[in-house]
Amino acid sequence: MATSVGRNSGSTATPTKATFSYWLKGQDSGAQQGIWGWHRGNDASNYWLGIYYSSNGSMYFNWKQSGLSVTLGTTQKFRDPAAWGHHVLAIDTTLGTAADRVKWYINGERVTSFEDSLDTISQNTTILNWSNAQDKMEIGTWYQNSSAHNLSNHSISHFHMIDGLAYDASAFGSTDSTTGEWTINTGPSVTYGNEGGFWFKDDAALTDRSGAGNNFTLDGGTLIAIEDCPSNIFASWNPLISNTGANFKNSNYRVYRTSAGNYRRIGCTIGATSGKYYAEYSLDADQWGGVCLTNGGDLERTQAGSNGYMGEYSADKSVGIRQDGIVYSHGANVSSAQWNQGTISGSDRLCLALDLDNKKCFLGKNGTWSSSSNPATNTGGISLLGDSYTFAAATSNGNCIINTGNGNFADGNTANLISSEGTNASGIGKFEYDVPSGFTALCTKGLNE
Repeated sequence: MATSVGRNSGSTATPTKATFSYWLKGQDSGAQQGIWGWHRGNDASNYWLGIYYSSNGSMYFNWKQSGLSVTLGTTQKFRDPAAWGHHVLAIDTTLGTAADRVKWYINGERVTSFEDSLDTISQNTTILNWSNAQDKMEIGTWYQNSSAHNLSNHSISHFHMIDGLAYDASAFGSTDSTTGEWTINTGPSVTYGNEGGFWFKDDAALTDRSGAGNNFTLDGGTLIAIEDCPSNIFASWNPLISNTGANFKNSNYRVYRTSAGNYRRIGCTIGATSGKYYAEYSLDADQWGGVCLTNGGDLERTQAGSNGYMGEYSADKSVGIRQDGIVYSHGANVSSAQWNQGTISGSDRLCLALDLDNKKCFLGKNGTWSSSSNPATNTGGISLLGDSYTFAAATSNGNCIINTGNGNFADGNTANLISSEGTNASGIGKFEYDVPSGFTALCTKGLNE
């Protein structure tokens, strides 16, 4: 079931100006997906407004109401599963220049080139899309011609709607003077209007944080709160790596296959050459967790979805542990020396510590490190032969879910939250068990620890 939230219009507002600002993380799926929109329940064939993915990976703004039709399709393609992007759509029909009546900003830059463009906005046109009791705003769904198009496998943060005023991107973000990257303004000074609101401020609450009281209700699915946000990106599975037969859900923290076959391997979106990082896994039967090389060595065999379990080949310098407790390292079975904790059931958590300063990885279960190893003191563990690593998995027929600090083991539409948060001296991310001293989450802030 797709996850979406919605609320019906509470007024008969007919403004000439409006603004939508939000941060979005995810990628196109090759199918039309609605991101957000307004539609009229009793006349959805003539009244809608919103943004959606097209089947070719671009994004479209589409607005229709009596006598008006607007289509803007970006030339950009949105295929990066790791990056948060900031989108601002500003409508001001009072402007004299027709091309300025709808402005679209992506990461602070105004979009001026479109693969598809149709504009019939007359000056001073009123916006009728939230002027009727049947009008409904939804996030995670967009309607066109009475047909719903749902969003899947995405994260949304800091969603602002402004009713009656048009703001440009600078109200919601700015360019970092050091990195040159577009960064979030977590507390913009804006006026929201009667139908406006501020939702998903660093959580999954349906509460309107603008003070206007325009709260959402859950229309379908399950909202899952994660630590990943525009100011701190956590490692997740990377679906851009060819992985035939693999499927991804929950913002790419869950990878699964629905039919048995050869193992297909996958790595995360962030790798490192130094530092100490910790992650937790939930494994179904016959699934592997581990670490893999991210550059050099046999990159294709390690990451490009080839057959083979983790650690099977000496050339790819990977390490893996299967759900039944079998451990392979650089082509050798090292189970007897590295694992003494039996099988890993669905309710267990595989603990994995990646020490790139000492070139080792450590395996544990439910907070206890295996075979007298101790990552905090660099005792025991498995030596790594490469330079740059990330967390990895191999899946045959089932699920491998990773928590790199997001604080849950989301499975399908179920938010399997950590039950009792462990200690974490770095303060970055949330885990079920204690993070070893000196280790942190594999994320953009963790890389700078």
